[in-house]
Formats: sequence, C-alpha cells, structure tokens
Amino acid sequence: MQTISFEVNGVQRTVVAEPDTPLLWLLRESLGLTGTKFGCGIGVCGACTVHRAGQAVRSCQVSAAEAASQSFTTIEGLSPDGSHPCQRAWIEEDVAQCGFCQAGLLMTAAALLARKARADEAEAALSEHVCRCGTYVRVRRAFTRAAALVKVGRREIEP
Repeated sequence: MQTISFEVNGVQRTVVAEPDTPLLWLLRESLGLTGTKFGCGIGVCGACTVHRAGQAVRSCQVSAAEAASQSFTTIEGLSPDGSHPCQRAWIEEDVAQCGFCQAGLLMTAAALLARKARADEAEAALSEHVCRCGTYVRVRRAFTRAAALVKVGRREIEP
C-alpha cells in the first residue's frame, strides 16, 4: 500500500491504495464520488470517463501510481449547479434513459467543447462510448446544442 495524493475537482486528496488500483476505484470507493461509473473495466465503454488536466481519460485505465500528483475532474466537479453547457443540453434534449453511461459521455463532450473539436472529431469520440439504451441520436443533438450554447457564451464575453 502507498499514500497517493492527487487533485480531484479542485481539492487536494490523499488515499492509501495499491499502486495498480484503478483511479476509478479511488474515486468511487475511497472518495465517494460515485458519478463516475464502472462499465467494462477495460477502457472500452467510456462510462468511467473523467478529465485529467482537461483531457478525457478512462479512469479504469489510470493506475493510482499514474494518478499521483495529477489533477482530475469528475462529473461532480464539471459544474455542481448543472450550468455547464453539456449538462444543460443533455437535460434539454432529454438524452438519458437509464443514465448509466451519461456521465462519461458528458465528460467526453465537455473536453471536446473545451478544445473546440471539429464535428467529425466529436462524432468519432462520442461513438467510442457504449450506450446500452441507444441514445446516440439524442447525444449528437445535445452535443450540437451544447456547442451552440458555448458559442453564444463566447460572443457574450467577447467585445
């Protein structure tokens, strides 16, 4: 066991874990941040997606040793009041059915929007998630809506 320190949602956290423990379990079990979901455990489904320094990563594939001294954002830290454009768009488009995969999809979409990804990049990245309910059409609509919200927000800020 080792003491691992890393930042989550802007707060420095310390846990004791085996170095090969996936970040997913540190978040869920050690820190009680259960918005990040366990899906497949092999990095395929995307349910466990979080941001590491602004980039979408599969938390089941990041070891505790790799997480040390890094900065992560989970769905709980994306926007606690639900005002992030992706959260708003997901609600407005009524995307979620069971909701299991939605945190991962939202986190991927938010990372794409933050780096101003092209539509084809977004399509490819979002299609790498597994949604057992098949809400892909609504996910695409929500991403388009979120991108429009971001664009409007940027215009309001720029002179």
